[in-house]
Amino acid sequence: MCPYVGDMRTLVWFRGKDLRLADHAPLTSAINRGGDVVPLFVVDDFFFAPERAQQLPHRMQFLLQSLASLQHNIEALGSRLLLVRGRSTDVVPQVVRDWSIDKVVAHRWSEPLGRERDRRVQEALSVPFQLMEGEMLVPPETVRTGAGQPFSVFTPFKRRLLADLDVGAPLPAPKALAPLPADLVDEGTATLPTMDELGLTKNALVLEGGERAARARMRTFLETAGEAYDERRNSMDDPAGTSRLSADLKFGTLSIRTLWQASVKVLGDTEGADVFRNELLWREFALHTLWDRPELLKAPFKETFVGFPWRDDAKAWEAWCTGHTGYPVVDAAARQLLAEGFVHNRARMIAASFLTKHLMLNYRLGEAHYMQHLTDGDWAANNLGWQWAAGCGCDAQPYFRVFNPMTQGQKFDVSGAYVRKWVPELAKLPTKHLHAPWQAKPDVLQAAGVTLGETYPEPIVDHKEARERFLSTAKAHLAHASALKSR
Repeated sequence: MCPYVGDMRTLVWFRGKDLRLADHAPLTSAINRGGDVVPLFVVDDFFFAPERAQQLPHRMQFLLQSLASLQHNIEALGSRLLLVRGRSTDVVPQVVRDWSIDKVVAHRWSEPLGRERDRRVQEALSVPFQLMEGEMLVPPETVRTGAGQPFSVFTPFKRRLLADLDVGAPLPAPKALAPLPADLVDEGTATLPTMDELGLTKNALVLEGGERAARARMRTFLETAGEAYDERRNSMDDPAGTSRLSADLKFGTLSIRTLWQASVKVLGDTEGADVFRNELLWREFALHTLWDRPELLKAPFKETFVGFPWRDDAKAWEAWCTGHTGYPVVDAAARQLLAEGFVHNRARMIAASFLTKHLMLNYRLGEAHYMQHLTDGDWAANNLGWQWAAGCGCDAQPYFRVFNPMTQGQKFDVSGAYVRKWVPELAKLPTKHLHAPWQAKPDVLQAAGVTLGETYPEPIVDHKEARERFLSTAKAHLAHASALKSR
């Protein structure tokens, strides 16, 4: 027997990747369904235990600000975000029973851990559990080759996706929400942990979280830098040339559909718009790839890279992590990551190439380090990027492409502003020597206050020798692996 509309009670489960009210399909569907709308966020120790939160300082700061913003926005509309502490797999089935919920709605997650959580919740529920799209432009498993298989290369994926892409208008945020039903007013009273309670110190360099901040960033980028994105995005000495919207997409303070449509409206079909939307499609490719191949979080995409002879060098690893390799642009990237939870995309590529090829350290070390410190740390995008840099991933750069950190710095940090900001001990060096200080004459170094080996390290490896070491090792390993595979 169907309940009366007034007896309907829908649980809207906010889950950390959809912290907004605009373009929120589960919330809109619950409102349209009628009956009671019950907003929930589970304060799960998987993220919120102090020892766990302290491992993810930048991401947790952004998450806490975004949750506080969501709480405020829901209250401003007349309702309240109910907070319950515990494991999601236990909490959701329990509150469904205790609160007389007859339907649960939420956004779909692409990561293996989210999918397994949802499988377990679904198994424990006796009411419908509907997952809705919102993380991707199109649902998973809808972009396929002619043979019905997932794509392994970006360009054909992009071509197939764009052929049928119809990005609808974003859903408007509700103008009001009905108050919580009387029997739930005293429920969900857990408090959102503070930074102090989690043992974290606020970092003023981390972007502000929340839906309002996300929309302000989007407007600023599109109106001031979007049109020239194609020309400015690789310039490490031009921080305003990038969108800085990746954390907003990761936490869902801004939906991908909202950003896509805004870029169309503001930028039209300019070259800058095309290049920017191409980056959004790379994100889409990463999400779809991880959905189809969840094993990529544990193994290289290319089977020939299984068993690759990565080196074990604790001293080199420490130098790369802390920004003391003797290669200025690599060190600048390392220090920017630790300081503000962000690394310019060009610098990310240079740093990743250096770790995996110059130092020959396993890409999974770098992948984990970045996931720990990035505010925008996203499993799919981070994994795709690291495997791409190492040469072992889906649509990866060829293994024999090794970024030259000196020429990369000279080309993309032309003024030297990026290195000077993050490696201040080199700030007084003339720009022509900034990306290879060891090539400067002693009097130039002395005038700049630089003493190699003391105020700034000597290069940890020689570029030419390190490049040749990696290429010879990779060539031999891949030839052997291919021979074994062909038997």
